[in-house]
Amino acid sequence: MRRWLKGILPDPRVILESRWIRVFGSLLQDPNLWHLNRRSASGAVAVGLFMMYMPPFGQVFMAAAAAIKLRVNLPIAASLIWLSNPLTIPPMFYLAYVIGAFLTGQPIRTFEPDFWLDWHNWLGVLGPLVLGCLICACTAAAAGYFTVQWLWRRSLRREIRRRRARYAGARDSTPSSRRHM
Repeated sequence: MRRWLKGILPDPRVILESRWIRVFGSLLQDPNLWHLNRRSASGAVAVGLFMMYMPPFGQVFMAAAAAIKLRVNLPIAASLIWLSNPLTIPPMFYLAYVIGAFLTGQPIRTFEPDFWLDWHNWLGVLGPLVLGCLICACTAAAAGYFTVQWLWRRSLRREIRRRRARYAGARDSTPSSRRHM
């Protein structure tokens, strides 16, 4: 899993040269922000998926700040933000609104563009939307964290089984020289 992640993640130097990330200055020198281990990767996925449900302006900045504060992998946290894009934001936020409206007992409005584009209606849906976003963010973060933990452990178990089988096969074979006898 580590090799796969290293293959798809950008080089830390490229990220450090970004004008948006450069505002963090010396905070980016922490090696934990660039390490790839189970704790760092799963924490970064949780941060990225949580910040995905925050307001769409400044999500990368918020994810970078949270990754620095929590000392998790910065590239993973910042890149997961892009799961929320102009195509996915309307269904994500509408689902969050429906969950929030259901929990607050408010009537659920259908997805009518005229209603949602009129800013006079926004105050009425803001409460359920914020509640739904928090619930969806926490749920997505927890699901992402535990999924990465599970996948990493599964991958590690598989690698250990392969090594044990390889070593067991090597013990049963005859040595290649007298020196091993």
